[in-house]
Amino acid sequence: MPTARSIASLTLGFGLVSIPVRLYTATESAASVHFNLLSKEGTRVKQQYVSAVNPKQIVPRAEMVKGYEFEADRFVIFQPEELKALEEGASHLIDIVAFIPADAVDPIYYDKPYFLAPDKRGGKPYNLLKKAMLTSGRCALAKWAWRSKQYVVQVRAQEAGLILQQLLYAEEVRSIEDLEIEQLEPSAAELKLALQLIDQISQDTYDPSLFEDEEKKRILAAIDAKIAGEEIIAAEHPEDSGSSGQVIDLTQMLMASLEKRSTGAQKPRAAQLKDTPVVTPIHTSAAKAKRAPKSVADPAAPAPRARMKK
Repeated sequence: MPTARSIASLTLGFGLVSIPVRLYTATESAASVHFNLLSKEGTRVKQQYVSAVNPKQIVPRAEMVKGYEFEADRFVIFQPEELKALEEGASHLIDIVAFIPADAVDPIYYDKPYFLAPDKRGGKPYNLLKKAMLTSGRCALAKWAWRSKQYVVQVRAQEAGLILQQLLYAEEVRSIEDLEIEQLEPSAAELKLALQLIDQISQDTYDPSLFEDEEKKRILAAIDAKIAGEEIIAAEHPEDSGSSGQVIDLTQMLMASLEKRSTGAQKPRAAQLKDTPVVTPIHTSAAKAKRAPKSVADPAAPAPRARMKK
């Protein structure tokens, strides 16, 4: 993991107390499998910008400027230093406006998280605020301007420090009630079996290290097979073969699920997650699957093992 670097120096306002803090990104996206766009001959292609007035005129990036459209096809142009001034003109204050129960915010409103660490001479008030929130069981709601937008943020405390969580505005979150989902009441027997199944596979904590991107591993394994000249075929998904209109006996299915879990769950749940096999075929039509030319394969690569017939 690379050394953490702060991305901003801010002030956390706690009443009349000002806490100097530094802002750090809390997450990093794992690189997904990336496929390049190529011509049919296998050479790279480049994206170019052209003038909307004269499509034959290619506009180099060095000659591009940014502008704001205030009327149809009328723009006010901003120079780079003006854009920088607009961004730096935002207040560096994270202004706490209320304290609410720590679990009062529905996670659907969570946006990007950040870490807050004390800056110079901020250690004592920082730890005071952290301890007070942990003791009270509350988190803070604050206003924060960042990169041309004002956010409502949640500041919550952990033993290790403070986390700043950007929150979405109400108009940015759709309502599930708009889907008009039919509300059906289960029978007492079905509910009892469902609760038994939940209890059977329940855990007290969430350990993110137990999970990994198996889909990424599957695709990378299929790419390695393609490089080695093997044929890529589609994976079968028996779970998709059932009819969506099929009448299901919930009680029977729940009882079968409980029986399957009780007979197959000899190992701890964590061990089961780590031992789950990774399926390697990629979703490509078998009829269209092609064998890669032998020249693509690494000549130094060992020959594939022959399969033994039983």
